Amino acid sequence: MAGRTLLTPLGPTDQDVLAAYLLTHMLGHGYDLARGLRRPHMINEARVALCLPFLKTAMPRIAVASTLTARFTLRIRNGPAFGVSFTEGAVRVLSDPPENPDCTVLTEPVTFLLIALGRLGPWQAMARGGVLAWGRKPWLALRFPTLFDAP
Repeated sequence: MAGRTLLTPLGPTDQDVLAAYLLTHMLGHGYDLARGLRRPHMINEARVALCLPFLKTAMPRIAVASTLTARFTLRIRNGPAFGVSFTEGAVRVLSDPPENPDCTVLTEPVTFLLIALGRLGPWQAMARGGVLAWGRKPWLALRFPTLFDAP
């Protein structure tokens, strides 16, 4: 069974990415339920790290049409850093940060997942101190979440 390719609504994927998707999905709906019940949510740094394989795989598949050409470094506080490059709208997720990124975004882990799930906007996240951005074009950090359309 290991290494088996599975067909999903976002295209073919392996079992590890599918497991990360299921966790991401559960955490998103669990967050909504917890908020509705005014209870603590289950999202934490360790669980966000487990969601990353799915989020990185999904990014190119859910990118919206754009003419943007830019290189981003995404850093998750106390976690990994990786790159995302846009070349005339084509998206590539890089396992390592790109050289000379246009924008580096440092995000607190829970904030990262909430933005990815559309539960928190970039302005809210920055106002709460959950996101910092720098580089030649730091304003691109606010645009980054709008470059994707989660199903």
